[in-house]
Amino acid sequence: MDVKVNWDGGMRFVGVGPSGHGMAMDAAPEVGGGNTAPRPTELLLAALGGCTGMDVVSILEKMRTPPQTLEIEISGERSPEHPKAFRRIRILFRAEGVPEENLRKAVQLSRERYCSVAHSLSAEITTEVEARP
Repeated sequence: MDVKVNWDGGMRFVGVGPSGHGMAMDAAPEVGGGNTAPRPTELLLAALGGCTGMDVVSILEKMRTPPQTLEIEISGERSPEHPKAFRRIRILFRAEGVPEENLRKAVQLSRERYCSVAHSLSAEITTEVEARP
């Protein structure tokens, strides 16, 4: 896969991948940015949530227990020193209309086998689930 990232002035960049959709990124004003878009690290956590979320929905549909709702909260703990990499990432899955054991199994399969974003990170990643029938 190839992604092209173009500088758009200041600290703003726009990435475009094979889908053709642009992904703007910017920095905070205190480091020269204009605060016009998410930070790259925010996009990284969002990509992790989107990747594992797509897996979980697909797996739950195959189990014939599609969720009524699915919310994914991701918290990243970063090192205080540069490069300020994520040391730990916690993912909480909240679903409605799904048996908890199915949600746990779907999350486990995503984490251990399917989510390419998670497998691309060197951070310790933990997952949690909350299911409401």
